[in-house]
Amino acid sequence: MKRFMLKCVLICGALFIGVLMGMQKANVSMVEMKGYHDESFKSPLTIEERGNGEVEASVLGKNVSSHDLEKKHEKLKEIHAFNFFSSLGKTIANIISSLTEKVIQLISSFI
Repeated sequence: MKRFMLKCVLICGALFIGVLMGMQKANVSMVEMKGYHDESFKSPLTIEERGNGEVEASVLGKNVSSHDLEKKHEKLKEIHAFNFFSSLGKTIANIISSLTEKVIQLISSFI
């Protein structure tokens, strides 16, 4: 079983590396096919570090900063979103856990 898993992991790793190499080759070929280097074709993700230690990132041309993430986190805390299925799952899990504990205690008391 260990040898099988090792073979599977190695094959998956080799295929993953092959996919990455294929994507890189496709990117290089697309640039060569254009025939020129155009600055308007930017990378979808750019990360720049400023002189004062701040890091600025842009995703698809939209600037993203850590302050934006903090604002979104605060907004989510304010909303207090309620997910019915999540709360139902937690309740069922608690019920099953407590029943299992009681059954185990009952069986261990007889032994």
